[in-house]
Amino acid sequence: MELSIDRLTKHYGRKIAVDRVSATLTPGVYGLLGANGAGKTTLMRMLCAILEPTSGEVRLDGKEIAAMGEDYRDVLGYLPQDFGYYPTYTAAEFLSYIAALKGIPRDRADRRVKELLGMLDLSAVADKKIKTFSGGMKQRVGIAQALLNNPQVLILDEPTSGLDPKERVRLRNLLSEYAGDKIVILSTHIVSDVEAIADEVLVMNAGRFIMQGTVVELAEQVRGKVWELTVPREQARFWQEDFTVANYRHEGEQVVLRIISDEEPSPDAAPCDPILDDAYLYQFGAKEA
Repeated sequence: MELSIDRLTKHYGRKIAVDRVSATLTPGVYGLLGANGAGKTTLMRMLCAILEPTSGEVRLDGKEIAAMGEDYRDVLGYLPQDFGYYPTYTAAEFLSYIAALKGIPRDRADRRVKELLGMLDLSAVADKKIKTFSGGMKQRVGIAQALLNNPQVLILDEPTSGLDPKERVRLRNLLSEYAGDKIVILSTHIVSDVEAIADEVLVMNAGRFIMQGTVVELAEQVRGKVWELTVPREQARFWQEDFTVANYRHEGEQVVLRIISDEEPSPDAAPCDPILDDAYLYQFGAKEA
Protein backbone atom coordinates (compact mmCIF):
# COMPACT_ATOMS: atom_id res chain seq x y z
CA MET A 1 0.00 0.00 0.00
CA GLU A 2 1.23 3.48 -0.90
CA LEU A 3 -0.21 6.94 -0.30
CA SER A 4 1.42 9.39 -2.68
CA ILE A 5 1.26 13.15 -2.10
CA ASP A 6 2.29 15.09 -5.18
CA ARG A 7 2.87 18.86 -5.02
CA LEU A 8 -0.24 19.34 -2.91
CA THR A 9 -1.15 23.01 -2.55
CA LYS A 10 -3.96 24.97 -0.91
CA HIS A 11 -4.55 28.72 -1.26
CA TYR A 12 -7.07 30.83 0.62
CA GLY A 13 -7.06 33.99 -1.45
CA ARG A 14 -3.50 35.29 -1.20
CA LYS A 15 -2.70 33.11 1.79
CA ILE A 16 -0.83 29.89 1.04
CA ALA A 17 -1.79 27.33 3.69
CA VAL A 18 -0.03 24.34 2.07
CA ASP A 19 2.71 24.93 -0.47
CA ARG A 20 3.63 22.17 -2.96
CA VAL A 21 4.00 19.38 -0.43
CA SER A 22 5.20 15.99 -1.69
CA ALA A 23 5.80 12.68 0.10
CA THR A 24 5.36 8.95 -0.38
CA LEU A 25 3.92 7.05 2.58
CA THR A 26 3.94 3.29 3.06
CA PRO A 27 2.75 1.27 6.10
CA GLY A 28 4.04 2.69 9.38
CA VAL A 29 3.54 5.63 11.73
CA TYR A 30 4.24 9.11 10.37
CA GLY A 31 4.55 12.02 12.78
CA LEU A 32 3.44 15.34 11.32
CA LEU A 33 5.07 17.92 13.52
CA GLY A 34 4.79 21.69 13.50
CA ALA A 35 3.68 24.74 15.44
CA ASN A 36 0.07 25.90 15.35
CA GLY A 37 -0.65 27.51 11.98
CA ALA A 38 2.00 25.50 10.12
CA GLY A 39 -0.59 23.98 7.76
CA LYS A 40 -0.97 20.54 9.37
CA THR A 41 -4.76 20.53 9.66
CA THR A 42 -5.25 21.85 6.12
CA LEU A 43 -2.96 19.13 4.80
CA MET A 44 -4.77 16.40 6.71
CA ARG A 45 -8.17 17.57 5.50
CA MET A 46 -6.91 17.30 1.93
CA LEU A 47 -5.53 13.82 2.66
CA CYS A 48 -9.03 12.90 3.83
CA ALA A 49 -10.62 14.33 0.64
CA ILE A 50 -12.66 16.71 2.80
CA LEU A 51 -10.92 19.76 1.37
CA GLU A 52 -10.24 20.18 -2.33
CA PRO A 53 -6.65 21.19 -3.10
CA THR A 54 -5.86 24.23 -5.22
CA SER A 55 -3.41 22.06 -7.14
CA GLY A 56 -1.59 18.77 -6.81
CA GLU A 57 -3.08 15.40 -5.98
CA VAL A 58 -3.16 12.51 -3.52
CA ARG A 59 -3.15 8.92 -4.78
CA LEU A 60 -3.72 5.65 -2.97
CA ASP A 61 -2.05 2.79 -4.81
CA GLY A 62 -2.02 4.87 -7.96
CA LYS A 63 -5.67 5.97 -7.79
CA GLU A 64 -6.55 9.60 -7.15
CA ILE A 65 -8.51 9.72 -3.88
CA ALA A 66 -10.92 12.38 -5.17
CA ALA A 67 -12.02 9.97 -7.91
CA MET A 68 -12.19 6.96 -5.54
CA GLY A 69 -15.08 8.48 -3.59
CA GLU A 70 -16.78 5.91 -1.34
CA ASP A 71 -14.00 3.37 -1.95
CA TYR A 72 -11.52 5.73 -0.29
CA ARG A 73 -13.81 6.50 2.64
CA ASP A 74 -14.19 2.76 3.23
CA VAL A 75 -10.46 2.45 3.98
CA LEU A 76 -10.06 5.79 5.79
CA GLY A 77 -10.28 6.62 9.49
CA TYR A 78 -10.13 10.24 10.61
CA LEU A 79 -10.10 12.10 13.91
CA PRO A 80 -10.45 15.85 13.32
CA GLN A 81 -8.92 18.36 15.70
CA ASP A 82 -12.39 19.53 16.75
CA PHE A 83 -14.17 16.24 17.26
CA GLY A 84 -17.97 16.55 17.14
CA TYR A 85 -20.29 14.23 19.09
CA TYR A 86 -23.91 13.96 20.25
CA PRO A 87 -23.85 14.81 23.97
CA THR A 88 -27.01 12.87 24.87
CA TYR A 89 -25.73 9.62 23.31
CA THR A 90 -23.87 7.11 25.40
CA ALA A 91 -20.42 6.09 24.21
CA ALA A 92 -21.76 2.76 22.93
CA GLU A 93 -24.74 4.39 21.21
CA PHE A 94 -22.56 6.98 19.51
CA LEU A 95 -20.07 4.42 18.20
CA SER A 96 -22.90 2.19 16.97
CA TYR A 97 -24.41 5.18 15.18
CA ILE A 98 -21.11 6.07 13.49
CA ALA A 99 -20.65 2.41 12.53
CA ALA A 100 -24.06 2.48 10.82
CA LEU A 101 -23.08 5.64 8.93
CA LYS A 102 -19.94 3.87 7.76
CA GLY A 103 -22.02 0.96 6.50
CA ILE A 104 -20.58 -1.62 8.89
CA PRO A 105 -22.99 -4.59 9.28
CA ARG A 106 -24.75 -4.64 12.66
CA ASP A 107 -23.28 -7.87 14.02
CA ARG A 108 -19.73 -6.83 13.07
CA ALA A 109 -20.31 -3.32 14.39
CA ASP A 110 -21.45 -4.61 17.80
CA ARG A 111 -18.30 -6.69 18.17
CA ARG A 112 -16.07 -3.85 17.01
CA VAL A 113 -17.68 -1.30 19.33
CA LYS A 114 -17.20 -3.61 22.32
CA GLU A 115 -13.60 -4.30 21.29
CA LEU A 116 -12.71 -0.61 20.91
CA LEU A 117 -14.37 0.39 24.19
CA GLY A 118 -12.11 -2.15 25.88
CA MET A 119 -8.98 -1.10 23.97
CA LEU A 120 -9.48 2.54 24.95
CA ASP A 121 -10.44 1.83 28.57
CA LEU A 122 -14.04 2.98 28.11
CA SER A 123 -15.91 -0.25 28.89
CA ALA A 124 -16.89 0.92 32.37
CA VAL A 125 -18.54 4.05 30.96
CA ALA A 126 -19.97 2.54 27.77
CA ASP A 127 -23.54 3.27 28.87
CA LYS A 128 -22.91 6.75 30.24
CA LYS A 129 -23.76 9.88 28.24
CA ILE A 130 -20.83 11.54 26.51
CA LYS A 131 -21.79 14.94 27.94
CA THR A 132 -20.73 13.65 31.37
CA PHE A 133 -17.25 12.67 30.15
CA SER A 134 -13.98 14.43 30.83
CA GLY A 135 -12.06 15.91 27.91
CA GLY A 136 -9.75 12.90 27.78
CA MET A 137 -12.64 10.43 27.74
CA LYS A 138 -14.34 12.32 24.89
CA GLN A 139 -11.05 12.26 22.98
CA ARG A 140 -10.85 8.49 23.40
CA VAL A 141 -14.38 8.15 21.99
CA GLY A 142 -13.16 10.18 19.00
CA ILE A 143 -10.20 7.86 18.52
CA ALA A 144 -12.53 4.85 18.74
CA GLN A 145 -14.83 6.17 16.00
CA ALA A 146 -11.80 6.68 13.72
CA LEU A 147 -10.86 3.01 14.21
CA LEU A 148 -14.34 1.52 13.73
CA ASN A 149 -13.87 0.36 10.13
CA ASN A 150 -10.34 -0.96 10.78
CA PRO A 151 -9.00 1.62 8.29
CA GLN A 152 -5.99 1.09 6.05
CA VAL A 153 -5.24 4.82 6.27
CA LEU A 154 -5.67 6.34 9.74
CA ILE A 155 -5.32 10.12 10.09
CA LEU A 156 -5.37 11.64 13.58
CA ASP A 157 -5.23 15.39 14.15
CA GLU A 158 -3.91 16.19 17.66
CA PRO A 159 -5.16 12.85 19.09
CA THR A 160 -3.37 13.23 22.45
CA SER A 161 -5.04 16.56 23.22
CA GLY A 162 -6.69 16.24 26.64
CA LEU A 163 -5.17 12.86 27.42
CA ASP A 164 -3.25 12.32 30.64
CA PRO A 165 0.24 10.74 30.51
CA LYS A 166 -1.06 7.21 31.09
CA GLU A 167 -3.66 7.57 28.31
CA ARG A 168 -1.04 9.00 25.95
CA VAL A 169 1.18 5.96 26.50
CA ARG A 170 -1.79 3.63 25.94
CA LEU A 171 -2.61 5.40 22.66
CA ARG A 172 0.99 5.36 21.45
CA ASN A 173 1.23 1.62 22.09
CA LEU A 174 -2.09 1.01 20.34
CA LEU A 175 -1.05 2.98 17.26
CA SER A 176 2.38 1.38 17.12
CA GLU A 177 0.82 -2.08 17.08
CA TYR A 178 -1.94 -1.04 14.65
CA ALA A 179 0.45 0.35 12.04
CA GLY A 180 2.06 -2.98 11.16
CA ASP A 181 0.44 -3.10 7.72
CA LYS A 182 -1.39 0.23 7.70
CA ILE A 183 -0.55 3.92 7.23
CA VAL A 184 -0.99 6.00 10.37
CA ILE A 185 -0.51 9.77 10.22
CA LEU A 186 -0.31 11.49 13.58
CA SER A 187 -0.39 15.28 13.67
CA THR A 188 0.74 17.04 16.81
CA HIS A 189 2.86 19.83 18.24
CA ILE A 190 3.97 17.56 21.11
CA VAL A 191 7.42 16.33 20.11
CA SER A 192 7.56 13.50 22.67
CA ASP A 193 4.46 11.81 21.17
CA VAL A 194 6.14 11.70 17.76
CA GLU A 195 9.53 10.71 19.13
CA ALA A 196 8.07 7.70 20.93
CA ILE A 197 6.40 5.93 17.99
CA ALA A 198 7.00 7.57 14.60
CA ASP A 199 8.83 5.56 11.95
CA GLU A 200 9.28 8.80 10.03
CA VAL A 201 8.82 12.45 10.97
CA LEU A 202 7.62 15.25 8.72
CA VAL A 203 8.27 18.70 10.15
CA MET A 204 6.06 21.40 8.69
CA ASN A 205 6.41 25.18 8.74
CA ALA A 206 4.64 27.84 6.67
CA GLY A 207 2.90 25.18 4.61
CA ARG A 208 6.04 23.25 3.63
CA PHE A 209 7.98 20.22 4.82
CA ILE A 210 11.23 21.66 6.14
CA MET A 211 12.58 18.40 7.61
CA GLN A 212 11.83 14.78 6.80
CA GLY A 213 13.39 11.56 8.07
CA THR A 214 13.55 9.15 11.00
CA VAL A 215 13.82 10.43 14.56
CA VAL A 216 17.51 9.49 14.64
CA GLU A 217 18.23 11.14 11.28
CA LEU A 218 16.61 14.41 12.29
CA ALA A 219 18.32 14.45 15.68
CA GLU A 220 21.70 13.86 14.04
CA GLN A 221 21.23 17.03 11.99
CA VAL A 222 21.92 19.06 15.15
CA ARG A 223 24.83 17.04 16.51
CA GLY A 224 27.48 19.50 17.67
CA LYS A 225 24.83 22.16 18.33
CA VAL A 226 23.52 20.92 21.70
CA TRP A 227 25.27 21.86 24.92
CA GLU A 228 24.86 21.53 28.66
CA LEU A 229 25.99 24.34 30.92
CA THR A 230 25.71 24.81 34.66
CA VAL A 231 25.32 28.40 35.87
CA PRO A 232 24.27 30.18 39.07
CA ARG A 233 20.49 30.44 39.36
CA GLU A 234 20.48 34.23 39.11
CA GLN A 235 22.23 34.08 35.71
CA ALA A 236 19.80 31.65 34.04
CA ARG A 237 17.51 34.40 32.78
CA PHE A 238 20.33 36.09 30.87
CA TRP A 239 21.27 32.86 29.08
CA GLN A 240 17.64 32.39 28.03
CA GLU A 241 17.63 35.87 26.51
CA ASP A 242 20.72 35.17 24.40
CA PHE A 243 20.29 31.49 23.48
CA THR A 244 17.64 28.89 22.70
CA VAL A 245 17.35 26.94 25.95
CA ALA A 246 15.65 23.57 25.47
CA ASN A 247 15.52 22.72 29.16
CA TYR A 248 16.81 23.74 32.52
CA ARG A 249 16.76 22.03 35.87
CA HIS A 250 17.63 23.23 39.33
CA GLU A 251 20.45 21.64 41.29
CA GLY A 252 20.66 23.49 44.58
CA GLU A 253 21.74 27.06 43.86
CA GLN A 254 22.82 26.10 40.36
CA VAL A 255 20.81 25.67 37.15
CA VAL A 256 21.73 23.17 34.42
CA LEU A 257 20.82 24.55 30.99
CA ARG A 258 20.41 22.57 27.77
CA ILE A 259 21.37 25.07 25.07
CA ILE A 260 20.87 24.85 21.30
CA SER A 261 23.58 26.85 19.55
CA ASP A 262 25.73 26.68 16.42
CA GLU A 263 28.72 27.83 18.45
CA GLU A 264 29.98 26.72 21.83
CA PRO A 265 28.10 29.06 24.24
CA SER A 266 30.84 28.94 26.88
CA PRO A 267 34.18 27.21 27.47
CA ASP A 268 32.43 25.48 30.38
CA ALA A 269 29.67 24.02 28.16
CA ALA A 270 29.76 20.28 27.42
CA PRO A 271 28.41 18.79 24.14
CA CYS A 272 25.31 16.56 24.43
CA ASP A 273 23.80 13.79 22.35
CA PRO A 274 20.91 15.39 20.40
CA ILE A 275 17.27 14.32 20.50
CA LEU A 276 14.32 15.18 18.24
CA ASP A 277 13.24 18.00 20.53
CA ASP A 278 16.63 19.68 19.95
CA ALA A 279 16.23 19.48 16.16
CA TYR A 280 12.74 20.96 16.40
CA LEU A 281 13.89 23.82 18.61
CA TYR A 282 16.88 24.47 16.37
CA GLN A 283 14.49 25.07 13.47
CA PHE A 284 11.89 27.12 15.28
CA GLY A 285 13.53 28.60 18.37
CA ALA A 286 12.09 28.18 21.85
CA LYS A 287 9.58 31.05 21.65
CA GLU A 288 8.07 30.09 18.28
CA ALA A 289 7.97 26.37 19.08
